[in-house]
Amino acid sequence: MELIGLEKVREGKYLKNYELTYLNKEGREKVYEIVSHKDLRSPEDLGMKVSGISIVAYQGDEMLLLKEFRMGINRYVYGLCAGMLEKDESVEDCVRRELYEETGLALKRIDTILPPAYAAVSISDIANQIVYAEVEGEISGGHASANEDIRARFYSLPELEQLLKNGVFSSRCQVTVFQFLREHGINPFADFEALRD
Repeated sequence: MELIGLEKVREGKYLKNYELTYLNKEGREKVYEIVSHKDLRSPEDLGMKVSGISIVAYQGDEMLLLKEFRMGINRYVYGLCAGMLEKDESVEDCVRRELYEETGLALKRIDTILPPAYAAVSISDIANQIVYAEVEGEISGGHASANEDIRARFYSLPELEQLLKNGVFSSRCQVTVFQFLREHGINPFADFEALRD
């Protein structure tokens, strides 16, 4: 596959639409549409800058989840506290700001910052970093914009196990909750694995 053209076709407030023209394996042109948060000037710009962060926040053995209305699917889903990096903002400063804006919580310490990964490779070059962090304080509301409907809460291990079986999640959050439970010795789908054997 050879990228032979990149053209911006729409400038939105938050997203920019691009058409990428490739030569496929048979030497034919294939036009592929993507969105980006960034101004892409050349093929080398694709996926080169981190756009935002997602925070795996916890207090003890409880995990912070947001039940948030997502306009793109017109429903509430469970997700992680997350947001976009502002110009010249460090990852740690972004974590502090997003925690405050979405939950009122404060950062106690960062455990791990994973290397950048792509959020939706089939439609975008958006790269994100996942941050594991211990947080402190009490959840309070009123810091989110009028366009955000966020209900933050800490969930116990039994609650997480039940949610994982019945809740509607963003994929990143679903995988993270599953791993959080596994780290605490819980496999919510053990029955499935037993049936498979």
